Amino acid sequence: MTAAERLSDVRARIEAAAGRAGRDPAMVTLVAVSKTFPAEAVTPLIDAGQMVFGENRVQEAARKWPLLLARHTDLRLHLIGPLQTNKTKDALALFHAIHSLDRDRLAVAIAREIAAGARTPELFVQVNTGEEPQKAGVSPREAAGFVRRCREVHGLAIDGLMCIPPVDDLPGPHFALLGKIGREAGTSGLSMGMSADFETAIAFGATHVRVGSALFGGRASPAPRARSGGDQERGPGSEGGEEAE
Repeated sequence: MTAAERLSDVRARIEAAAGRAGRDPAMVTLVAVSKTFPAEAVTPLIDAGQMVFGENRVQEAARKWPLLLARHTDLRLHLIGPLQTNKTKDALALFHAIHSLDRDRLAVAIAREIAAGARTPELFVQVNTGEEPQKAGVSPREAAGFVRRCREVHGLAIDGLMCIPPVDDLPGPHFALLGKIGREAGTSGLSMGMSADFETAIAFGATHVRVGSALFGGRASPAPRARSGGDQERGPGSEGGEEAE
């Protein structure tokens, strides 16, 4: 299949999943996770109309995206991997959304850059729904309180929550938990679901699905690292380390 055909297939699956759930498919944003792929692999999807992309690492995005963003002003870039506080300024210069806000120090750094004139990105709090020690994210018990601190103490608008279920778990209960926390915290966005489970995520209310391999095909696996934000497949040979699609 060509890139355009893969995109059409994924969009059709999103539309069908939304229809089964009684939802408007226009309320589900497809984030095409392009981590590790060069600009040449991204361009056919842009030409086919895909305008929202996800990257795991600030440095990789800084090499790949500035020229594309200059050429296509409608592009929106989402950071779905971990963000170090010392990369905050660079991240806000590139990304329109950050899906991995998970600690007060990072909230302080983001608020400081915004106050200094940086772009105000969409912000998603990452929740470690499986409470896995190797994974980034706020614990479910602390998530609503952290959202409240981000708003009331740090002055940040929180747009939603993000999670990556444990590899060996059924994803549905984790998606349901994230939705429950979102209702408690008063957030409307739910960034959840990847290539293997985005249709399930849509049934549980996902507003953003992070899809990589279904759009780009397989990718070389990076060195193992703690999982974090994006389209990782469940099982051996998955799309990515912890900073996910």
